[in-house]
Amino acid sequence: METPQIEMGGFKVNSPQVPNGGLRPTMAGSWDSRTAVQRTLRSIRIVIFTSKLNLLMPFGPASIILHFTSRRHGLVFLFSMLGITPLAERLGYATEQLAVYTGPTVGGLLNATFGNATEMIIAIYALKNGMIRVVQQSLLGSILSNMLLVMGCAFFAGGIVHRNKDQVFSKATAVVNSGLLLMAVMGLMFPAVLHFTHSEVRQGASEVVLSRFSSCIMLVAYASYLYFQLSGRSNIYSPIGSEEEPNEDATEEEEEAEIGMWEAVTWLAVLTLWVSVLSEYLVNAIEGASDSLNLPVAFISVILLPIVGNAAEHASAIMFAMKDKLDITLGVAIGSSTQISMFVIPFCVVIGWMMGQTMDLNFQLFETATLFITVLVVAFMLQDGTANYLKGLMLILCYLIVAASFFVHVDPKSSE
Repeated sequence: METPQIEMGGFKVNSPQVPNGGLRPTMAGSWDSRTAVQRTLRSIRIVIFTSKLNLLMPFGPASIILHFTSRRHGLVFLFSMLGITPLAERLGYATEQLAVYTGPTVGGLLNATFGNATEMIIAIYALKNGMIRVVQQSLLGSILSNMLLVMGCAFFAGGIVHRNKDQVFSKATAVVNSGLLLMAVMGLMFPAVLHFTHSEVRQGASEVVLSRFSSCIMLVAYASYLYFQLSGRSNIYSPIGSEEEPNEDATEEEEEAEIGMWEAVTWLAVLTLWVSVLSEYLVNAIEGASDSLNLPVAFISVILLPIVGNAAEHASAIMFAMKDKLDITLGVAIGSSTQISMFVIPFCVVIGWMMGQTMDLNFQLFETATLFITVLVVAFMLQDGTANYLKGLMLILCYLIVAASFFVHVDPKSSE
């Protein structure tokens, strides 16, 4: 049988066809591999090279090198913290990309799981090392940072840009989140009160049992909140004025995926693994960094560690506030605080239970009082559904008071 010929550049060459008219397997295989390589390179370009925050990524490997070549725990801690910051932002990006394919319900569950993945990974490594106070204080610091610093900066920046008017947001969302935060405060307060009033049935054991029971209740409450939010209640939590305004640009604003679904899954796995590696060095360097930098462990845990997980949220909350999209800003700041208090903290108690660690909800009197007052201040700020630069400035100043308090605070357990 005569081999068919095709012209290429004026020359006749044999066509790579088989009798049924298809391409030869070698050509098809090389074409598929070339396409896969192009997709991989495109995915790397989008995930790694499109965010300016990724300029901090080299600090991650540098912290590992420093750990093995020197005993400068302060630098190891600082470099690890800087190296994890862009990874936390990219984790959020990969989750958002995956949520485009999965739909709103599964997307909401993904955000609940990976939204604060960095805080969870750091907490689990600290739990494994028996550093329960670091777990408690770092998670408390994330809540305080989101409610006071992130939201304060967003309100302040949005108020400066839109200084001629009060910005508005959905009061319904704020009220539900404030209620959940107050429930979290209640869950943290009773074990502390039980401990400090010495009214336990069994000394030391009752507060742990109460903490584990309360954690399970809080996880059920958070799952109910997710179901409530994601099933048929979207009209209640729609942004203010969305009913009156015609939705002409819906097709333009509809989010499109920049990477494929399995690419997003792969990136989630890779980024989570890399965050896990750096978190181990970060946690191991905390006590040494406290000595070398002459800073209390409480200040490092409550003020410095939350910067790692909240840097990306900080930037996005300010950006949305400047665009007058305060409902999204609230979702980022208050939503993240609710997620940590009602999901991450109880989850860590349950994980500690499985590990055999006595992780409980007794955050000590000073920390519990700080959280209680912060939730009250934020709830009063949000009750009228408006925001301006004065409210933002007040929240920032409140955070400075909290930071100064932890700078002079000595943890009673560490002093003992």
